[in-house]
Formats: sequence, C-alpha cells, structure tokens
Amino acid sequence: MKTRVVILGAGFGGLELATMLSEALGADVDVTLIDKNDAFVFGYSKLDVMFGRTTLDAVRLEYREIAKPGVRFLQETITAIDPDARSVTTHGGVHEADFLVVALGADYDLDATPGLAEGGNEFYSLAGAERLRELLPKFSTGRAIVGVCGAPFKCPPAPSEAALLLHDYLSARGVRDDCEISFAIPFGSPVPPSPDTSRALVAAFAERDIEFVPGRRVSSLDAARRVAVLDDDSELPYDLFLGVPKHRAPDVVIASGMTEEGYVPVNPETLETRFPGVYAVGDVATIGVPKAGVFSEGAARVVAASLIARLRGGEQPGAYDGLGSCYIEFGGGRVGRVDVDFLSGPKPTGTFHEPSEALVAEKHHFGSSRSARWFSR
Repeated sequence: MKTRVVILGAGFGGLELATMLSEALGADVDVTLIDKNDAFVFGYSKLDVMFGRTTLDAVRLEYREIAKPGVRFLQETITAIDPDARSVTTHGGVHEADFLVVALGADYDLDATPGLAEGGNEFYSLAGAERLRELLPKFSTGRAIVGVCGAPFKCPPAPSEAALLLHDYLSARGVRDDCEISFAIPFGSPVPPSPDTSRALVAAFAERDIEFVPGRRVSSLDAARRVAVLDDDSELPYDLFLGVPKHRAPDVVIASGMTEEGYVPVNPETLETRFPGVYAVGDVATIGVPKAGVFSEGAARVVAASLIARLRGGEQPGAYDGLGSCYIEFGGGRVGRVDVDFLSGPKPTGTFHEPSEALVAEKHHFGSSRSARWFSR
C-alpha cells in the first residue's frame, strides 16, 4: 500500500507540504489535502479588496486547479479528528492516515470581544473585507479606529498597513482633513522584534497624523455610545471601527484534545505533536513564531523533508529555523520588508529594509511565484 498522508487545511502550510511531497515522491505517495473552502487567497489581498484596489474574483486561486501527481484535493468540512488513530471525519466520510498534518490555521472569535459583531467591523476575513469595501465609501467624516482585540494574531504588520492605507484612501477621496485615524495595538511597538521597523512605522503614523495607541487591547465596543473600551478601561470614541478579532484554534481541533492553552503544542524542531505521526504547522500550532503564512510555509518544508527522508531513506532535515520575511505596505505605493529570526538567539530579532520600488516588485514576485508553484499558474 502507498503511504497515506492526510493534510488538513490548504493554506501556506498545506499547499507547500503537498507540493513538496508530490515533487519528491509523485504517485508513490497518497496525499489527501482537505479544506472546507474552494479557493485560496493570500492574506495581504484582503487589504487590496477592502480598499477597492482589486476584486475578490481577481485574487482567488481555486483549489480545483491543483493538479499534482499523488495529490488529491477534497473540499470537505472536517467534523472530527482522532489523533491517536490518525483518523479524520468529514461530512464526506472518514480518512485514515499514516501521517497526519494539521494546518487548519486560526479562526476568528468575534464573541470574545463584546460589541464587536454588533458595533464594529473586522477586516481579517474575506467576508469582512468585502463588507468594508462597501462601507468605506460612505465614511467621510469622524474618527476611524484600527483596533486589535487580542494577541497573538495573524500577520502582525497588517493593522499598521490598514491604518496607513486608510490614510491614502481618505486622502484620494479628498476627505482626510475631515477624518481622524487612531490605531490601538496590545504591543509596545508595531513590530516588537525589529526596533528599526517599529520606528519607521511610528514615524509614518506621525507624518500622516495617525494617533498611535501602543500597549492597549480593545476589550469591548459600546455600540450605543460608539466607543471602543480598551483594556485599561479608557475609551476611544469612533464612527468607524476596523477590528482585528481575537484568534483561536478551530473548534474541531480543540475538541480533538490536541490543544493546550488554545493551540497545538509541537516539538519546535520537528513540528511533531505528542501524538506519533501527527504534525501541526502554521497558525494552529504553538512554536514561538508569528502567525503568518511565510512561517507556516517554512514549517511545512521541515515536515515535508522529514517525511520524504522517512519514506525514501536518508538523513532527517535540520531543525525548523524560525526565519521569515514580511512585506509591509507603507502607503504611497511603497513597500518595506522586515526579516525576522525568532528561534536562533536568546530573543527574536529583525532587520528592516526601507520601502522601495524594488520591494514592490519583490512582493509581487512573492505571490506570483507561489501561485505558479502551488497552482501551476
């Protein structure tokens, strides 16, 4: 029998893992990739959709386009995971695995922030971005708040980008002078591992008259009074609230018994869970790196190399290095980059690359190269 690898979730981690296994093993392995959605969208594309710079149809990469030897994609909703038996139940049936990889990401818990669902908007989901695409043209005066409701959260620079791009959006409409923008984040700086990146962002906020409120989490919204209540009980009035909702592991992962303190603990070197033959990569796992696609992709490469070595023979790969790069939209058509190292030293470090046209092109290549690799585009 062929070795059965079942991958739950077709995001950065799941797509890279399936691609590497196919490239190395082809039809000699049976890879089943399961996701409830019918398409993949890069996280940064949600900001482009929200501000009307593109459409959802233009950024969707449909999973039916995956055509890789040994890989089968199933659009199914996962209803149960048994990590002891390496068995997964979906609405379409039961899938048993020799190796099981959980790459289901993190879900958004709007109910964890009272008032958010009723009195605010979130821009981290596709539905939220599309809703704001319709609401933003109606906002012409008053205060807009970009507020983070809990940490950790996906793509740490994204809220900073949202505030800067909102400034551009309102300026292009000629209404920026009639609007205020505030940005509240639980961290003491926008990108804690890189002081240089944080200083550049804080300077960009000041230059654009964006109020920066560090070290504060939005704990609730009072929709009737139109105020955001922060975790020190101070309040910020708002006319438009753009929120980053609190994250948590998907319910089906929590119900499986794999989680501790909300996420799946893994061996930081191999990404294997306490269940033999069961791995977790990306936002669903606890490993000490940010919840961002590039880190999920890197973790998936380690798991893929490990499985290939086990199936083909050979040395196991080196430990997961926790390295990654994030592109940051500074507005005005400029893109910067921060290279971060979370695991090699006593504390995380980051190197900042100033915004440039070259980095705009590099970010575009980042997306197009993965579209070609994963979807043969």
